[in-house]
Amino acid sequence: MKQPPEQPPARAVALQYDGEHAPHLSAKGEGDLAEQIIAIAREHKIPLYENPELVRLLAQLDLGEEIPHNLYLCIAQLIAFAYRVQGKVPPGWTEPAAS
Repeated sequence: MKQPPEQPPARAVALQYDGEHAPHLSAKGEGDLAEQIIAIAREHKIPLYENPELVRLLAQLDLGEEIPHNLYLCIAQLIAFAYRVQGKVPPGWTEPAAS
């Protein structure tokens, strides 16, 4: 009897963004460490986004390293989404006037 393929271990990364500088990698891990990162995010009500390819790219960074320029737009969209989900707006933000 053929066994189903084993699932790869969970992977997780966390980014920190201060609103002034490029986001940087604040945590990364696989397996149990990834599960702990996810649990801490949930505990602090930090929105989670699942994208294995993006995690693979970000996991290549060293802790504390800023995201690469080619990921700025992607990460900016995720940060904007996370702000919106949490009902937050960046400091100094004003909603554009409706046309």
